Amino acid sequence: MKILQHFKTITTHKLLVMKGCFQLGLYKQGLLHDLSKYAPKEFLTGAKYYQGDRSPNAAERDAIGYSESWLHHKGRNKHHYEYWIDFDPKNPDSPLRIAPMPDRYIVEMLVDRVAACKVYNGDKFTTQDPLDYYNKGNTAQFLHPHTEKMLVGLLKMYAQKGEKYTFRYIRKRILKNIK
Repeated sequence: MKILQHFKTITTHKLLVMKGCFQLGLYKQGLLHDLSKYAPKEFLTGAKYYQGDRSPNAAERDAIGYSESWLHHKGRNKHHYEYWIDFDPKNPDSPLRIAPMPDRYIVEMLVDRVAACKVYNGDKFTTQDPLDYYNKGNTAQFLHPHTEKMLVGLLKMYAQKGEKYTFRYIRKRILKNIK
């Protein structure tokens, strides 16, 4: 078990997200971001499957076929799109109902992805990394159209114009009326 390494990684990540959220005026979200990672269900799994260059949840998935830690995490953190997926028993053709994420959580998801890329890529981090990570996944099919449009737009803006420009845009255009 790599307890200290995992603690350092998740705490560095949390502090980066907190800094980004604070810059955007999302103080409560910054303070509460990913607190469930310190719960035994998630923390012990993270320490057991720690690798340093990717999420321990991916390693747990490789080992047992799914991630108990991830199932715990996504159900408690609204900045993950999986939190917003539900079942629609009245529609057998499309059994999943995908709800739109509130803008404040889409923004937190962006900050979360940026921070994760900064932690895992270290000195090799570029503003293109969060968009590349998104493009490697199969995420779009699980996003509400509003969520996808906003997230991809912000990831592209971040890649092309950088953090300072993107955060200023978010503050002035997206979060200006959110309290």
